[in-house]
Amino acid sequence: MPRFDELVATVEIYQALAEENYNRIRRLAEEVRSGLCDYLGASDGICVHLVPPAGPFEPRAYGDQAFSIPPRGFRPLGPVSFGLAVRVSKGQDWLRLVLNCRKTGDSFIVQIEEGAEYEFQLPIREEDAGPFNAHIYQHILDWFTENIERYREGSYGSRAIGFDFSLPESTSRFDI
Repeated sequence: MPRFDELVATVEIYQALAEENYNRIRRLAEEVRSGLCDYLGASDGICVHLVPPAGPFEPRAYGDQAFSIPPRGFRPLGPVSFGLAVRVSKGQDWLRLVLNCRKTGDSFIVQIEEGAEYEFQLPIREEDAGPFNAHIYQHILDWFTENIERYREGSYGSRAIGFDFSLPESTSRFDI
């Protein structure tokens, strides 16, 4: 086999695995997007969107742009990030969690940026999203609770826990 043919065959395997990785992360992200709002029990409309993991964001569906790598074309084989916007008030106050996803052996690790990791066993099943929704909810709740306690104790001001705040004219959005 000529070296070029060997290179092409190797790159085809690489790209097939990159597609498998992306599809796994995309499927998980969509399950979390749809399931987290149900888990939260918000009765007054949409409360979760997939958003870009970096830069400005609006609380809306971004589709393919919500992921750190493109859905098609030559993709890197490695960790993939996506943003999860969660409404945190009856109004239009949103936070963004950045989730970093990677495969480690037979496990699939999702880490909330500057937060705790969550481990899935492969293959990921649809019912695995429920406990993960609880993990995300607890992370958000803990951040607000810790900041309430810091304020009451007189030691507040840190935002380094994995969300992003962003404040537009009529909608509050943020990363923590």
